[in-house]
Amino acid sequence: MQKQPSNEEQLLKGALVPTFIVGIIAIGIFGFAKGLPGLSGAFLAQAVVLIYFLVHILVSKISRNLDPMSTMALAMFSYFAKFLLLGAFLWALTKYTSRSTIDRTSFGVTAIALTFAWLGGEIASYLKLKTHLPLPHDPRTK
Repeated sequence: MQKQPSNEEQLLKGALVPTFIVGIIAIGIFGFAKGLPGLSGAFLAQAVVLIYFLVHILVSKISRNLDPMSTMALAMFSYFAKFLLLGAFLWALTKYTSRSTIDRTSFGVTAIALTFAWLGGEIASYLKLKTHLPLPHDPRTK
């Protein structure tokens, strides 16, 4: 009998496919339009977006069996940590790299497009999940 993939695995698969498609298109477009700096910016955006969202899936998998308060604490910690690390990364990117090495426009446009692709794929996958939520008992029925 075939093992049913977990919700996280289904969400990951549904999000990775459109993200990679959009990433390859963006890398091709910016590599052609802006040369090596555009290619570098698009590649870097792909890496940053993938790491950012893969951490989200990992936290979801880790917190699956935790109580709601621990899950919320872990989720808030991960969002806060990702926010700070992303801010530090973007600061370091602008401070320590030149525009002739990494094109900022390519990075930004690719990161936004990849974020939309990831979230769209994740939402589409979530809507296909067969999640069974317990319904509250109706006191009118015996």
